[in-house]
Amino acid sequence: MNDTQPATLWGPAAATGIGSMPGTDAREAAKAVTGSFEAPEHLPHLPELPARGPGADMLGRTTGLLAEMYVHLEPSGWRISDRPGRDTRRARAWLGEDLDAIEEFTQGLGGPELPRGLKVSVVGPWTLAAGVERRNGEAMLGDPGAVRDLAGSLAEGLAAHLEDVRRRVPGAVPVLQLDEPWLTAVLRGDVRTASGYRTHPAVDRAVVESTLRELLAVHDGPTVVHSCAAGVPVALLRRAGADGISLDFSLLTERDDEVIGEAVEGGVTLFAGVVPATEGDGRALSDPAGSVGGVRSLWRRLGLSPSLLAESVVVTPTCGLAGASPAYARQALAHCARAARSLADNPQ
Repeated sequence: MNDTQPATLWGPAAATGIGSMPGTDAREAAKAVTGSFEAPEHLPHLPELPARGPGADMLGRTTGLLAEMYVHLEPSGWRISDRPGRDTRRARAWLGEDLDAIEEFTQGLGGPELPRGLKVSVVGPWTLAAGVERRNGEAMLGDPGAVRDLAGSLAEGLAAHLEDVRRRVPGAVPVLQLDEPWLTAVLRGDVRTASGYRTHPAVDRAVVESTLRELLAVHDGPTVVHSCAAGVPVALLRRAGADGISLDFSLLTERDDEVIGEAVEGGVTLFAGVVPATEGDGRALSDPAGSVGGVRSLWRRLGLSPSLLAESVVVTPTCGLAGASPAYARQALAHCARAARSLADNPQ
């Protein structure tokens, strides 16, 4: 874990988003995020706007950060290229728009006396390796050497990206989030080959852990690993050095209690996805206290002190909000903030 303590950057009673937002207007997204999480206990984030098209999606955006490694878009997905082309330039241009917008709406966000966190998301090395193709059309995941090169390129590009964020928002401390929705599939050997008839072998857990540790170590501030898939490897992520683990709380079962409890007792912050990421029947946003009822129940089962609940949990949507309407996305973020306050006011 990192030396900069997360408690100095958010909470108690903290809330944040996952990353993606609906729409194509970077300024509107930045305004919604910073407005929803304006209070000092919350953690605003740099929005992603995949509705703009390829290059603004999760994978494309991150490939634009790679150092001395380039991609282009094929019908099957993102594929390694020899040189930067239109797709790489487009991804970098859209990220530049996003940074311009968050810079505008975070002026005065904290400072030396009251540091504030700003969460910045990139795709982690294993999801990136599963989602980017080699020149033969197969995922980079199938070539250990290619995975090492990809992780090294990501680390170098990520360091430059974080430095750019610090320059643009000097009052904020970046909080690095690695998005790893395919991590469980990588560990289980469930990532399909290009033919679709077989799967890539499961990657050794020690290799997965060491690669994640190296990426997380690029940042000298707090780090979070996010996955809204089932079966998040909590213990592995804790050993890799993540300060926070972000997951869809609805996918947890009581079988996960022990590993969650060990992580929390070890100082890991639980980013609990409890607010639906898309519209339902409207009742999901009517009861902030009800939204975090499952978190309270977990705490009781673990036998942890209620007084530590609001300090150890950050309330989030279950996943990114790209599939929601703009109105619902704003409501969901505001609801996260209210639910976090409810957790602090009534931990039992």
